[in-house]
Amino acid sequence: MTTFAPDSLDLNRKLPLWYQVSQSLRASILGRSPEAPLRLPTEDALAAHYGVSVLTMRQALKELEAEGLISRHRRRGTFIEPSAQRGAPVRLLGSVDAIVAQQSGMSTELLGHGPTTVPSELSEHFPGLAEVTGFRRLRSDEETGEPTNHAHNYVRPEVAARIDPADLTRWPMTKVLRDAVGVRISRITDTVEARLADPETARLLQIPLLSPILHYTGITYDEDGRAVDVARIHYRGDRFSFTVTLDA
Repeated sequence: MTTFAPDSLDLNRKLPLWYQVSQSLRASILGRSPEAPLRLPTEDALAAHYGVSVLTMRQALKELEAEGLISRHRRRGTFIEPSAQRGAPVRLLGSVDAIVAQQSGMSTELLGHGPTTVPSELSEHFPGLAEVTGFRRLRSDEETGEPTNHAHNYVRPEVAARIDPADLTRWPMTKVLRDAVGVRISRITDTVEARLADPETARLLQIPLLSPILHYTGITYDEDGRAVDVARIHYRGDRFSFTVTLDA
């Protein structure tokens, strides 16, 4: 029987190996394609794959079993539970209205706002500016109150000066920029990549350190082609997946 092939992992020797292995395998399971096999390789094969001992691998698998992501059967092997949740899809459909809809439907807490130095990696988007205005928000599921994503927006100062912070607790940034501030949005570029949660993100999203997250960067441009907002959003990897639809 064909077995599921987990992603590779570069181990950090300063952290518990079983935890790193369990989180890596967890991310592989939650991010698997629908047609991927459900049977995992043997403990020995997985231990060799990750470069750890069988005892370490066994502890990692025990963690995933307790979470309900896998089931272990004597003589038959270890299997991914078909019901293991991939999370709510976040769809990027190529329109501003679609992005506004994607950002809506959550309870939002404004954690802070004010002048901030332009991060070096974002300087190309704000040429000639040493400072922008930062807005930090935490979004939670309206029904359960569970934190789902942490957003940090970097906005041009002259645009930010026209933003009412209270609006950001009711509406997504894209809607505030377009409908409240009056920015004529020409385009938004989106980038999504997999990362592991740093201490601050883990604390805000109430997840273990180094849990898998989806890191989204969205750059909003006005009609003159200037970047007016750069959004960095950390989504819980166990609650979201991203789907991109390209229409012909």
